[in-house]
Amino acid sequence: MIKANIILDQKIWKKKLKRPNNYFKKRLNKLSKFRNFKNKGQEFTVLLTNNKKMKELNMKFRNKNKSTDVLSFPLKLNLKKKRYIGDIAISFEITNRRSKLSSFSEEFDRLWIHGFLHLLGYDHKKIKEYQVMKKQEELILKELNRLN
Repeated sequence: MIKANIILDQKIWKKKLKRPNNYFKKRLNKLSKFRNFKNKGQEFTVLLTNNKKMKELNMKFRNKNKSTDVLSFPLKLNLKKKRYIGDIAISFEITNRRSKLSSFSEEFDRLWIHGFLHLLGYDHKKIKEYQVMKKQEELILKELNRLN
């Protein structure tokens, strides 16, 4: 099974995700037979943070002086037979605000899956790329919801 390392940078996340490590473990286990989640050697890290930290990261790595919902930092290194694919950072405030239209877990799943697809090489700089990536996101979310 793919492994997610969770870094809880802001305690506010605990109000919505009581045990983030378990949350990811369950989600990844449910998706383990899905095409993009079959590689058992893959590992990634998720930073659960706030708008302030996201703004700092966005400025440092993308030269954009604003906060954002999710950032992905793909990395392709083999570490002792494990394939570390990179890091994802997610803003609590943006996730929480958007969840008013759905649910927190639904919005959170959408963001980490979006970030995960970036780690796998998907992008959305062009319309065609956006359509392909969006289709993958929707398929994964549908599968995740089907399994709930």
